[in-house]
Amino acid sequence: MDQNSQQNDLLVATILKLQETQSQLVATVEALSNRVNVAFPDTASPPFPATLVARSVKSEDGDAQGVIPTSSIESVSRDVEDDGGKIQRSSEAASPAQKSAFTSRIVLTTYPKQIGINPLPMDWGNPDPLKRGPVVVSRLANTIRKRNAIGAHGGSYSTYYALAVASKELNIDHRPDFTNTEPAVNVGPFPQWGDRDKIVAMDPYGHLAPWLFKDIIGKDDVDIRPTIAITKAHMKLPELEESVRKGRLVPDGKICLNDLGELAVTKFAVEPVWYLPGVAERFGIDEGTLRRSLFEHTGGSYPELITRGDLKLFLPPIGGLTVYCFGDPAKMSDPNVRLSLRVHDECNGSDVFGSDICTCRPYLIFGIEEAVKEAQNGGSGVVIYFRKEGRALGEVTKIGIVYNARKRGADRASDYFKRTENIAGVKDMRFQALMPDILHWLGISKIDRMLSMSNMKHDAIVGQGIPIHERVELPDELIPADSRVEIDAKITAGKMVPWSSAAMLSDQKEAYDAKVISPPENASRQTSWRQSKAGFGKTLITEQGAANLSFGMRSGKETKSQIMINTSWTFQGL
Repeated sequence: MDQNSQQNDLLVATILKLQETQSQLVATVEALSNRVNVAFPDTASPPFPATLVARSVKSEDGDAQGVIPTSSIESVSRDVEDDGGKIQRSSEAASPAQKSAFTSRIVLTTYPKQIGINPLPMDWGNPDPLKRGPVVVSRLANTIRKRNAIGAHGGSYSTYYALAVASKELNIDHRPDFTNTEPAVNVGPFPQWGDRDKIVAMDPYGHLAPWLFKDIIGKDDVDIRPTIAITKAHMKLPELEESVRKGRLVPDGKICLNDLGELAVTKFAVEPVWYLPGVAERFGIDEGTLRRSLFEHTGGSYPELITRGDLKLFLPPIGGLTVYCFGDPAKMSDPNVRLSLRVHDECNGSDVFGSDICTCRPYLIFGIEEAVKEAQNGGSGVVIYFRKEGRALGEVTKIGIVYNARKRGADRASDYFKRTENIAGVKDMRFQALMPDILHWLGISKIDRMLSMSNMKHDAIVGQGIPIHERVELPDELIPADSRVEIDAKITAGKMVPWSSAAMLSDQKEAYDAKVISPPENASRQTSWRQSKAGFGKTLITEQGAANLSFGMRSGKETKSQIMINTSWTFQGL
């Protein structure tokens, strides 16, 4: 080895030693700061002048990383005299909660290569979980500098965690005890878990994190928590008892347990974990645009989206999802058995409180029934419930504004989405592009019966390489009368495949002369005319192909409108 090589090696070793020393120094300063807070529990600020400063932070190579506001918001201190003339220290702003819950410094953001910043490695998509690494997002004192993710655990509930800390209901240093909390069933691993293009919106190893990475937890003393939980439960819904009474469900003692319609189910709760490059690719945008929009339109809550380009994971403050599996969970990934699936987006008004202005609860109950029957027949039945209230616009927009506008005017299908767009600026914000990730995680490779007529859901799933063999509509007798406008509006807007009588447009009083044009060559048979509430419809059913349907809607002698419907139909067992 020549002299230059030896000098380079010595220089590298010196730099590494310096980095280690600096990291220890930072940790020591933090520990001293914590001790100061403990030593002076009744003062609003430590016994030295509080300031609000901005300092230039330099990286290990000496490059300035920018100006970071630090130290904080320790309240401005002043000297006052009590009645006895003694000088006392007081504060104008700190609450009792802040005295014990917080240190004297607030870290607003961090930067790559900043002294003391050393995130645990993360190689998203690596099929070996130990080589990929754990998701680390905790801000506990011994973990904050080793985080490899932005955001916080708990999704939309992370704010309540902050409130619990601020009100001293929760010790900020609390570490979970995961004794006897292992998943109730085993899932995977599947090849999709190691494909960074297949799963970008959840951590495929999130259900195993505390046990899979226990050596890292012990060695590095970091806080690693699960983002997926799996348990077994029973489900009881009043409609299911009626289903048993009417013979739609038959108790078998295994899945449908009794005459009350009580069901055995395996539940999977999932918190979102976004791999930002993959999410950006799904939406056809660049990662920088995604990061900036997430930062600016969450009130600047996550500055590390801008300052930490090296951190590719984000735990967003949104709702997660829950999977309800009926039957043996192992059958979900078995390509040799049939699978029925309902993907359902949250609707509190209907799902929980039975509002009849939409079909959400009827379709949910129907999906559960069909999933149970599939499982009883030896297949697998799955219902996936996403927290996307009001097409992800929220209940205030949906209930208080859009529904009021509908009820106070002419409630027509043609105006349904227009009213929403006028108020919210967009028709729908559910964006199903990330929805198929849970299917990949469950190992699902095909869907025999999709219990939905939504084109958005269908296209997202098929676009991810999962074929759908049949789409199943909600039976007419289960559709509430007031929800017909919603169905017609979705058909008109192209958001869902038309019902079997494809010309269901309730705001057209009369409908005649429906005809099929350009039939595919492989057409096997045609259905007969079927009269519906809106008139007549004629559907061309093929074994595999697509049918182009044209409907001329006439009232009296004049044609009021022409509606072109281009859709695909796929059926089995014809």
